[in-house]
Amino acid sequence: MKFNYLILLFAMLINQVSCQQKTKSSRENISSENSTVSTLQIPASIEKIVKSSEIWKSELSKEAYYVLREHGTERAFTGSYWDLHDPGIYCCKACGLPLFNADDKFDSGTGWPSFTKPLQKKVVLEKSDDSYGMKRVEILCARCEGHLGHVFDDGPLPTGLRYCMNSVSLHFVKNAQVKE
Repeated sequence: MKFNYLILLFAMLINQVSCQQKTKSSRENISSENSTVSTLQIPASIEKIVKSSEIWKSELSKEAYYVLREHGTERAFTGSYWDLHDPGIYCCKACGLPLFNADDKFDSGTGWPSFTKPLQKKVVLEKSDDSYGMKRVEILCARCEGHLGHVFDDGPLPTGLRYCMNSVSLHFVKNAQVKE
C-alpha cells in the first residue's frame, strides 16, 4: 500500500514538472521579468490558439483558469499589478501576446490594473457582456480568447476609456518594449 502511494506521489510530481515546462514553452513571447531590456513583438497576423479545457487547466493556475477561461473576476485590490508602477509591457498570461504598455496605465481607484488603450487595437477582442444585469463590453485576448476584463467609457483623456483588467490574466515584463 505504501509503495503504491509513493508511486502515485512520484507520478504527480513528474506531471507537475512537465506541466510547468509546457507552460513556459507555450509562452515563447514572454521574457523574464528580471531581464534588463526585452523587446517583444506583436505578430503581423494574429493566429488563434485553441486548446482543450484539460490543457488550459494544466498550464494555468486555478485562479488564472477561472478568470481567463471561465470569465471570472479576481477580487479588487488583491491582484499583483493593480498598484504596480514599473515601466514595461503587460502580456496575456495564457499565450504571451503583448497587450498593454505600462505608459498607458493609470490609477483608476478600482483595485484592478487600468489602461487607456491596448498596444494595438488588433490584440484585443470586444464582446458584448450582459451578465449580472449590466451592459458591459468584455475584453478578450485576440490570440487565445482569454477573458482579460472589461472596457468602460469613464477613463482619462486622451481616449476617455478605462480598460479594467484582471492581474491574474496578465504577465508583466519589466522594462520591455514592443518592436513596431
